[in-house]
Amino acid sequence: MNKKPEERPVYVISVAAEILCMHPQTLRLYERKGLVSPKRQGKNRLYSELDLQRLRYIQRLTQEFGINLAGVEMITRLEQEVEKLRLCLEKLNFVFEEEPEE
Repeated sequence: MNKKPEERPVYVISVAAEILCMHPQTLRLYERKGLVSPKRQGKNRLYSELDLQRLRYIQRLTQEFGINLAGVEMITRLEQEVEKLRLCLEKLNFVFEEEPEE
């Protein structure tokens, strides 16, 4: 199974934390809260570029906008729901576009 380059888990927690200017414990907390899900290789957490993007987004929400982690959880859950609805709407539009006109 070939993954897109940005999906490949390549950064260990210490490197990810350094890139993001975060403490590794913060990354562990975000994982416990379900905000990010790094891949595991044995006991090591491996972060992808997509994981880093998500962590930057969380940083922005908490630092720039002052949103607490419960708020971040709610925002990300709602964003996932919106994306699911968008995909459903796309499928419905496709179905309606394919129907022959009378």
